[in-house]
Amino acid sequence: MKKVLVIAVLLAVVLPVQAKEKSYEKGVLLQMESTPCGSAEKGSKTFAGEILGTDGEHKSTQQLLCQEYILQSDRVIYRIRPRDDKHPALLPIGETAEFRIEKDRLILHVPETNDKEREYSVVSMTPRADPADARSAKDNSSR
Repeated sequence: MKKVLVIAVLLAVVLPVQAKEKSYEKGVLLQMESTPCGSAEKGSKTFAGEILGTDGEHKSTQQLLCQEYILQSDRVIYRIRPRDDKHPALLPIGETAEFRIEKDRLILHVPETNDKEREYSVVSMTPRADPADARSAKDNSSR
């Protein structure tokens, strides 16, 4: 009876600890592109425009560019953008990254850079079609 009680207590302690561990998928950072993600507009009215109430405003518009990465996992190719627009980190292309999807964001960790986790938004997801997978699907359909 005591052995059963000890085993039950150990399972009650060990199982919740294992449930809290974060499980990561692995992927490779293939590419980084600068993509348009909005525009910044600066405007100032002229002195005559202020006094006369006319629309003599000078505007300058500048297109903003965001970093967009391609992250390839075993089954899916993700296009991701950093959620922190003001201070995005530059990631090493060609390196292995660990990630997990949590609610509406992708949490990325690159072991080679540091132990910091960063949040990214998923722009698109594409199923991965490898040539080996395509050949085996073609062989199976011809039978």
